[in-house]
Amino acid sequence: MSRVSMFSSPLLLGFDQLERTLERLAKNAEGYPPYNIERIGDSGLRITLAVAGFTSNDLAIELVENQLSVRGKQTDDTDRVYLHRGIAARQFQRAFMLADGIEVIGAQLDNGLLSIDLVRPQAEPRIRTIRIDSSPQGGADKTIDITARRTGSR
Repeated sequence: MSRVSMFSSPLLLGFDQLERTLERLAKNAEGYPPYNIERIGDSGLRITLAVAGFTSNDLAIELVENQLSVRGKQTDDTDRVYLHRGIAARQFQRAFMLADGIEVIGAQLDNGLLSIDLVRPQAEPRIRTIRIDSSPQGGADKTIDITARRTGSR
């Protein structure tokens, strides 16, 4: 039995990388730490992760190509003697795929909440004229211009 891809339509050209990215993110859909994503103004976004117990030295934020990764690693304090340990030193990794053009502008840790601010620049419509050359075998040499329009509005 073969697997049918949601991007198998011949009208969706070049989306194979997007499909692989979605599959990878679905595999890493762990529930910890919980997070919010909110819109800030017209072009801003904020990701807020609940990272209680982590210090800024325990956290790392890395942007590789379009993947934003947040990692947390706590070290056990060997000097403490626990009678009951219900709060474990826990590691995590949370990944977010960012669209082209989204920039990370900063991060802040406050009261156990890690906020990462992003900005999405407003995309301007791009219009490009494509020249079509007629074949030399067809007789008359005619050039037809078509206009391809791409808008960034959502």
